Amino acid sequence: MDYSKMCPKYECASDLLGKKWTGLIVRVLLGGPKRFKEIKEQIPEMSDKMLTDRMKELEQCQIIKRQVYPEMPVRIEYELTDKGRGLEPVIQSIQDWSEDWC
Repeated sequence: MDYSKMCPKYECASDLLGKKWTGLIVRVLLGGPKRFKEIKEQIPEMSDKMLTDRMKELEQCQIIKRQVYPEMPVRIEYELTDKGRGLEPVIQSIQDWSEDWC
């Protein structure tokens, strides 16, 4: 295997998923679209600011999309894009490994 071609892409993926809370956010959203409050309820240890920062990052990376519904009050939901849903086997593999070894 030519590691010189793999490394930059591998580094990109591990940098993204290696950030604290990112994998958990993706895991929560694998269950379907959620509002900010619903995500926060499933990861209560994370601060609102950290969740906001991670959500913006994931949106910029096109892992999640933010859907605004023009209701009163405005409803905002977050859901995984196709790119984000592509992380499901990765997240599941990490879960499986952690159950065996952590």
